[in-house]
Amino acid sequence: MTVAVVGAGNMGGALVERLCEAGWPVTVCDTDPLRQQQALAAGASLADSPFSAVAQLGPRDALVIVVVDADQCREVLWGEEGASVGMRPGQAVVLCPTIAPEDTVSIAQRLAAQGIDCIDAPMSGGPQRARDGRMSLMVAAPAAVLDRHADLLAALSLNVMRISDRVGDGARTKLVNNLLAGINLVGAAEVLALAERLGLDLGTTLDVIERSSGQSWIGSDRMRRAIGGDLAPRAHVTLLEKDTRLAVAAARSVGFEGPLGASAAGVFKAAHAAGMADLDDAALLAFLRQTAPRP
Repeated sequence: MTVAVVGAGNMGGALVERLCEAGWPVTVCDTDPLRQQQALAAGASLADSPFSAVAQLGPRDALVIVVVDADQCREVLWGEEGASVGMRPGQAVVLCPTIAPEDTVSIAQRLAAQGIDCIDAPMSGGPQRARDGRMSLMVAAPAAVLDRHADLLAALSLNVMRISDRVGDGARTKLVNNLLAGINLVGAAEVLALAERLGLDLGTTLDVIERSSGQSWIGSDRMRRAIGGDLAPRAHVTLLEKDTRLAVAAARSVGFEGPLGASAAGVFKAAHAAGMADLDDAALLAFLRQTAPRP
């Protein structure tokens, strides 16, 4: 089987490396020359458009989209030289970005009108886990579609979780997860900024948290890097800004207003406005150091 990948950034590039290492023929489309070279080095072929990327797909093959948002997904599929024009009934699109459930559903419906299957498949875990196959892959689609592409899904991740047969439930699950991730990250940054203000050693404080009731994976992962001054972007501030905003919007659409989600979303929005958009989201520690008022 052959797979096309559009979007070979931090997460998409990790998936390309994993697929190539496993022996899958992979064609990659990405506008960034650096990402193109990385894909070539991994063993993939390059295409200059989404339409070209799907040209070699067989009747049961798939296109994996790993871009940022719903507008980019639509551009990949239906923009100039979009992939859908070159796809055939029986093929599938695997949607990996974190987007609003209604966008996932509308994309799936538009693909279905062309006889193309859609697998709602958001990811979680970061580039290294994606590269190692340890990321979470939350999939939603009719069981027959998931069964038909089970080999590809297993190649993408060792941790494939079937959410339901309703496209959109993968997106809903990812938003719930990422809202909690955002809350946890804001909380971790806040308490370490407080620990520093109290005169505590941050490394020792995080050691205690990691062995106690305050532990969270994202808190440990990001705050370890923040303490070391490593803000090289693995996940930009803008990603959790987008995800928490979408999650709060989804909550409000069903009449739910929690006490923490909107506050966490507001912190990511403020960090973006403070010039941290392109930094790793570990930069929240520096942001709260700067903005927490002093007596």
